[in-house]
Amino acid sequence: MYRIESKINTSSELFKSNKEDFLRLMAEYREKLNSVINGSTPSSVEKHKSRGKLLARERIDLLIDPNTPFLELSTMAAYGQYENQFPSAGIITGIGMVQGRETMIIANDATVKGGTYMKETIKKHIRAQEIAMENHLACIYMVDSGGVFLPDQANVFPDRFGFGRFFFNQARMSSLGIPQVAIVMGSCTAGGAYVPAMSDETIIVKNQGTIFIGGPPLVKAATGEIVTAEELGGADVHTSISGVADHYAENDRHAILICRNIFETLGHKVKQTLDIIKPEEPFYNPEELYGIAPIDFKKPVDAKEIIARMVDGSRFQEFKARYAPTVVTGFAHIMGYPIGIIANNGVIFSETSLKSAHFVELCTSRKIPILFLQNITGFIVGREYERRGIARDGAKFVHAVANADVPKFTVVFGGSFGAGNYAMAGRAYDPRLLMMWPNSRISVMGGEQAAGVLVQVKQDQLAASNKVMKAEDIEKLRNSILQKYDFEGSPYFSTSRLWDDGIIDPTDTRKVIAMGIAMSLNKPWDDTKYGIFRM
Repeated sequence: MYRIESKINTSSELFKSNKEDFLRLMAEYREKLNSVINGSTPSSVEKHKSRGKLLARERIDLLIDPNTPFLELSTMAAYGQYENQFPSAGIITGIGMVQGRETMIIANDATVKGGTYMKETIKKHIRAQEIAMENHLACIYMVDSGGVFLPDQANVFPDRFGFGRFFFNQARMSSLGIPQVAIVMGSCTAGGAYVPAMSDETIIVKNQGTIFIGGPPLVKAATGEIVTAEELGGADVHTSISGVADHYAENDRHAILICRNIFETLGHKVKQTLDIIKPEEPFYNPEELYGIAPIDFKKPVDAKEIIARMVDGSRFQEFKARYAPTVVTGFAHIMGYPIGIIANNGVIFSETSLKSAHFVELCTSRKIPILFLQNITGFIVGREYERRGIARDGAKFVHAVANADVPKFTVVFGGSFGAGNYAMAGRAYDPRLLMMWPNSRISVMGGEQAAGVLVQVKQDQLAASNKVMKAEDIEKLRNSILQKYDFEGSPYFSTSRLWDDGIIDPTDTRKVIAMGIAMSLNKPWDDTKYGIFRM
């Protein structure tokens, strides 16, 4: 493979100015991230620790293998909502190594509303299970939850992807032979009691863990019986009488040790094989991404400059380099793993679609994962392009991506607008992971375009009644639309609602993608089958 020859002048004023602006974004991102990670009230943390319990992230640190990374997902879920009373949506999810095995970890944070579940908590828990299923990752549930957040019950209980989906997913994972272990480290009540009950093995902590379908207040109301939580469903009851739990732990640390011991007994299934080479750092410094990444989306960015600071040795075997240059396609390695890359370099034309669809077919036939680097305004519009069949050719691209059964990973390093989001493996196209940079934007179209369209629609409506829109009214409408799109197009708005799997530092991108590829190898990949491409 050839090394990309960078044309970026890192001494230029343009580069320095962009880097300065981006570092301000990074400072804002880190401040918000820290406010979430430390978002629990001091009183709730103190109360939690006074019971001899570890915090959720402390539990995960002890659980995973020493000196190995933990890829936390959707850290900023629910950010900016509910007056920020649900930091990380009250649950920590992510991928870590346990006894050398990539594992999905789902840990309730009891310092956030008692670990109860509201809308985003549900979405985050289910998303973690989906990733576990798709990649055949063993799953550990660190349970410390009061169940449904009752004031939000209408949003979490009855629908298809409500609270009950947890147990449906657990049953499906069990049928697929995916190991599941539950550690009951606190409350586990009502429907939540099925989390440990449906796991392969369950550990419960003495004088802390409780499992019951109905707690003491409900038992008293329903039957008149007065009983303590420990008598009703404590560790002694469930390890010596009911058999609901399998292992008795003295405390959190002991419970985690038991879990790690269980993982020593798990058998290893056949993995997907890849031709992995020795990892190599990029030739160009990844920190230069701060000076290259787009902030003003009106200014073009050469996607190859992004790729050069992400792939091993900055080497890239470009495919169709001279054809349809508004998309860059080619092969590289990331931390030793082979990867096909599709990166936006402008708007999507018919030729762009054909080139991209062709490249997807190459990757699927060779069983190589695909990384989509999004910075896309969408598909080209206009009479000439419609007559040449942009809809038909764009459909080929979308069709190829939708059916590609190799792992897909998506990183939004700029804008993600319109149907370009779909073609470039947006959330609806099931990438194994979808990450965003702090400068990214996502919406059905850019704010300027949306304002222009909606103002024109309003003017046309008034013209039909022989009315004319005043200049001040046009400006007022335009500004309101711009403000709405600016707010809703923010990566923080997106990640709060779990439209992605998290915001990441650009310099961490190669590590995140490498971890994603590693987890995807736990299940052999299916052969890709395509339907009908309209010719």
